[in-house]
Amino acid sequence: MTGGAGFLGYHLCRNLSSKYSRIHAIDIAAINAKEYPSNVEYSKVDIRDSEALKNVFKGVDFVVHAAAALPLWKRKDIFETNIDGTRNVLEAAKKNRIKRVVFVSSTAVYGVPAKHPIYENDELVGVGPYGEAKIEAEKICEQFRETGMCIPIIRPKTFIGTGRLGVFQILYDWVKSGKKIPIIGNGMNHYQLLEVDDLVDAIYLLLTLPEKMVNCAFNVGAKEFGTVREDVGAMCEFSKTGAKVISVPSIIAKPILTLLWTLRLSPLYKWVYGTADTDSFVSIEKAEGTLGWEPKFSNKDALIRSYIWYQDNYDKLEGSGITHRVAWKQGILSFVKKVM
Repeated sequence: MTGGAGFLGYHLCRNLSSKYSRIHAIDIAAINAKEYPSNVEYSKVDIRDSEALKNVFKGVDFVVHAAAALPLWKRKDIFETNIDGTRNVLEAAKKNRIKRVVFVSSTAVYGVPAKHPIYENDELVGVGPYGEAKIEAEKICEQFRETGMCIPIIRPKTFIGTGRLGVFQILYDWVKSGKKIPIIGNGMNHYQLLEVDDLVDAIYLLLTLPEKMVNCAFNVGAKEFGTVREDVGAMCEFSKTGAKVISVPSIIAKPILTLLWTLRLSPLYKWVYGTADTDSFVSIEKAEGTLGWEPKFSNKDALIRSYIWYQDNYDKLEGSGITHRVAWKQGILSFVKKVM
């Protein structure tokens, strides 16, 4: 799989290790072998290196293409990794006659639609370089599919779970500290999440079900989710730290966050604050009906499960960066936290 050192890659390796005799994880970042099952092999490979991919894919039956440059990256790196890298993965898979490639896309391909729920055949309108690149990558998948390849596409909602840090670490840190948790708008919008174990289950179905059933795109997300105020509030209540949700009018919060992101004083990028006060949920009927997939965790379950892991492992966390498996530097938000 590509992106083996990432948050999803880590969970794929752990959860699928009992189902396959060998898993080959590739990434530009190193993995901690102690965290991975013994039948996981690792190779340091950049998916922008087409020749390296062709070599590392020899003897592989299936590929999960989960590597991606995140929205925090520079536009050039996002396009090179998410578009050119996807083309390289598919070319290498075709050359090695790999049976199936599951492409991990994103619901960011839908932009900020006016109607909900969102269906797989709705218009694709990317927001920012990340959303635009995912759309282009999907087009490349469709081109290779026309040559006879099986390339299921999965579009997950924002997924969290044990080991999830990144932007969510900021939320967990504030909750653990018993702070007021500002939400943009009144918090009455519905924002669907997804537990990473449910995502792994869906990917496994795409790897194993008959080709005629899976060779298309599928949305996945939690089946049960409330409003942002309800779901985040449930985590705050569970924490028993005194943390509580407060509303910040969008007309005030968004211009400030836009300025802070532009100046790179805050890690909250446009997609995070731009959609925080809007409805955002997809239909999962196709995945349920075609794949027989059923998510086990609600939004509240996923948030609380992820927070418990954070609380239990707080003293072991170290370092910072721009992936979902490490903490992000809070920048000016660390000063805001002191007064909340």
